[in-house]
Amino acid sequence: MLTHLDSQGRANMVDVTAKAVTAREAVAEALVRMLPETLQMIQQGGHPKGDVFAVARIAGIQAAKKTHELIPLCHPLLLTSIKVELEPEGEDRVRIQARCKLAGQTGVEMEALTAVSVAALTLYDMCKAVDKGMVIEGVRLLEKLGGKSGHWQVPA
Repeated sequence: MLTHLDSQGRANMVDVTAKAVTAREAVAEALVRMLPETLQMIQQGGHPKGDVFAVARIAGIQAAKKTHELIPLCHPLLLTSIKVELEPEGEDRVRIQARCKLAGQTGVEMEALTAVSVAALTLYDMCKAVDKGMVIEGVRLLEKLGGKSGHWQVPA
């Protein structure tokens, strides 16, 4: 059942009034593939715009806080923690992971997914002058905890 549709099939925001406030958490990831030279430039701090990972991390945090402004039927949430990490993998890839937490009546999956997506787009934006062929891929939810459905994790 699609929860964002009413009995007539019209889009609506889910009513969470009667749901219990519980601790909720979600982890998402995205991957950005690039030329090895681009990753080297980022790691060596040689980018003229500054620390690419720091800017992407801040962009991801900011995006998580604004998810309800970007995704029409998302609830505005009082997030209590947002962590965005960017880690080089191999010679040509960056893994971005976001973990969002709150005590609330609805989950934070969309916030974590938005955080990694915007962090990846920011990384692309900062490096596009030297590597237009970067690829953003693998945006997905890795884990969610809390709420009625409990704990879910991507199958190994």
